[in-house]
Amino acid sequence: MVVLASVAFVLLLRAGAFLKISAYWAETMEEMKKCTWPTWDELVGSTVLVTISVALLGGFTVLIDLVCTAIIQYII
Repeated sequence: MVVLASVAFVLLLRAGAFLKISAYWAETMEEMKKCTWPTWDELVGSTVLVTISVALLGGFTVLIDLVCTAIIQYII
């Protein structure tokens, strides 16, 4: 196993895989510096908005399901 791992390491090293990984990491960190992050108040506001939206959509889905179930049971 150690020999196979060593051979794989040498092959990856010669193929430049580690250079590609380090370049990818450096480019990712550079792009992350360009991002704008929300303030705490924006984050809390967005979280509340999403939570309320999910609750309303869930309630609507349950209501429609109950109505459809009642209609189908009445037909049957």
